[in-house]
Amino acid sequence: MEHLMTRQLDLILKEGGANYDFLTELEVNPKYLDEKGKGWLSEIFEDLGGNGSFPLLEKLKFDFKIGRHLLTWDEDIHFNRYRLITLRSDMYSEWSFSFAEAYKRLCRTYEKEAQKIGFQKRIWDGPPIAKTCFGVASEIGDFSASGATGWKLLAYNDAQADLQTRIHGYKLIRISPYETLMTGGSLKRLDQLLINPKEEQRAMLFQWLMRKIS
Repeated sequence: MEHLMTRQLDLILKEGGANYDFLTELEVNPKYLDEKGKGWLSEIFEDLGGNGSFPLLEKLKFDFKIGRHLLTWDEDIHFNRYRLITLRSDMYSEWSFSFAEAYKRLCRTYEKEAQKIGFQKRIWDGPPIAKTCFGVASEIGDFSASGATGWKLLAYNDAQADLQTRIHGYKLIRISPYETLMTGGSLKRLDQLLINPKEEQRAMLFQWLMRKIS
């Protein structure tokens, strides 16, 4: 989804002369998902309290595509207890995902940030399929019973994206607002840097992005 942060990253990549696609999609080929992959998704879905058969996305959306790398910006809402559940799946211990350990820590640390936007009813409840999958959402702020069904669906879809990109031959780079970079002699959070980066900071951010895909 395009917003201030991804627009800034788009400008940074453009200025740096990168060969990339902005706001891209990956068509999912269901034949690529083997029994092991289905087992992982089924377990993740059940661990989140899912009912019935686990749904599969037909296409995935990403902010940037650079060669065989797909980059996506994860907003605050992605860092919560439900995403932490998905990251504890055997999928993440059997396969190496560069972001997994850091994301576990961020999910434990920053859920209050997720709540700032995630306590809006449309996000807490999620789209209609969230109710189909996870039942009727609890009252906003109540994590008992069904809890935040919209959050659960988001976490499940994030896990789907992690798996599907890998089996389709891509490396997924997840970018969090909480990453820190050294600039001007001090560490600054990525989301703060991207609000209005100076020329030298844009150059530094370009090199940082290029290291991620090297």
